[in-house]
Amino acid sequence: MKLRYSATSPYVRKVLMVAAACGIADRVQRDPTDPWAADTTLGHDNPLGKVPALVLDDGSTLYDSPVICEYLDWAAGGGKAIPAPGPARWTALRRQALGDGICDAAILRRLEQTQRPAERRSDTWDARQKGHVTRALNALEAEAGALGDGLDIGTISILVALGYLDFRFASEDWRQGRPALAAWYAKAAAHPSFRDTAPPS
Repeated sequence: MKLRYSATSPYVRKVLMVAAACGIADRVQRDPTDPWAADTTLGHDNPLGKVPALVLDDGSTLYDSPVICEYLDWAAGGGKAIPAPGPARWTALRRQALGDGICDAAILRRLEQTQRPAERRSDTWDARQKGHVTRALNALEAEAGALGDGLDIGTISILVALGYLDFRFASEDWRQGRPALAAWYAKAAAHPSFRDTAPPS
């Protein structure tokens, strides 16, 4: 299978970490893709024009990251990164939604700052997205003691989201006032699959 990917996408990073957690990273061929390039063919594999998109061996495609991650877990036999139905699964999926939501809001801020002309940028819009991130981070600080040492779809998503904030918003240190979350991140960030999927500096 072939993964259309950009090394700066947190959703791609999540997929790659899940593939590693499932023990099938070697089965995923990486196809570097610039979604912003005028001549990109990404729309053939994902009509939304976004990465990641996973092209399966039969030529069909899957998108976006939650779907791809579920497929990878299934392809590895199940229960590797996504727990079986029950309380642990719902917690993991909720955490995935929270991590993805942080990335969604942060990317919207990033696009506002880099893609929209300065005279058309909205401070109100930026503040709204930043508020989403702040509330999510505060919720994670309250939950940090329960995140544990293992990696599943939920903790991977949170780890990736925090890494994306460091990557794109380093001047807004999310660690301030969140010592428990910062301590969890410092330990979890040492995981090989997180280090191996770091975006280019």
